[in-house]
Amino acid sequence: MTSRQNIGTAALTGLAPAVWGSTYLVATELLPPDRPLLATTMRALPGGLVLLALGRRLPVGVWWWRASALGVLNIGAFNFLLFLAAYRLPGGIAAVIMSAQPMFVVILAALLLGDRIRALHALACAVGAGGVVLLVLRGAVPLDALGVLAAVGGALCMALGITLTKRWGRPEGVGLLTFTGWQLTAGGLVLVPFWLSLEGLPERLTGSNVIGFAHLITLGAVLSYFVWFRGIERLPAVAVSFLALGSPVVATLLGYLVKGETLSVLQIVGMAVILGAVVLGQRPPSDRRQPDRRQPELIRRAC
Repeated sequence: MTSRQNIGTAALTGLAPAVWGSTYLVATELLPPDRPLLATTMRALPGGLVLLALGRRLPVGVWWWRASALGVLNIGAFNFLLFLAAYRLPGGIAAVIMSAQPMFVVILAALLLGDRIRALHALACAVGAGGVVLLVLRGAVPLDALGVLAAVGGALCMALGITLTKRWGRPEGVGLLTFTGWQLTAGGLVLVPFWLSLEGLPERLTGSNVIGFAHLITLGAVLSYFVWFRGIERLPAVAVSFLALGSPVVATLLGYLVKGETLSVLQIVGMAVILGAVVLGQRPPSDRRQPDRRQPELIRRAC
């Protein structure tokens, strides 16, 4: 891919975390209160079943467990841990811990994909984490151990999901929509027993609830995950991981624009820092050894 194509692909892929950044606003304003498992299951399962019906193709052979593993990592476990951390960690600390996800991808890509750990990516990890801290951290707050473990687990799930999706690709002849449907269905099915046992069915649904669920199913799952998996196929795993840092930025901006929340100077600086980290994460490393390869030829000409 050319540099211009990479920029376009990165911009399109970045729309997925931007949409995910609206999930908190949708959940608090449109969905039934205190039902994160219901929200997460509805986000994944209906859209996955629709895509399965449209694709009319199920996994074969090794792809039964691969699609299930990817669905759990990318969608089911990740979203469950994300909601658990958000409910147990005040002050945006969950977002701070989750910002370690690109660092995990850098390590996993080296172990599973053979990618080199580069200083540029290490710098981008540090810059991105610092930007998220400026964006969401407000003063000293007590830490809940289960919430911290959930946030770390969520970051690891997303990082491993990105890396394995890059490593395994998708089966030959299987379209990206069908592949997305496999993962959404697997991720939704694994949540159903937790949802029914811990929360149960809601007593009633309002018109606002229906609108909120429609947003989660269409933009929040089917379209966003399709774009996300497309980006993983076409971009380096590390580059994709940094795009996820856009989610807390969008969440903060929507809180300011829609709910009238305050936006401090430090938060604005944090947004700029996060944008810088995303840009750093997209840059391919320059090959500084190239001049040395031409040196013997230049010496021969001089002689």
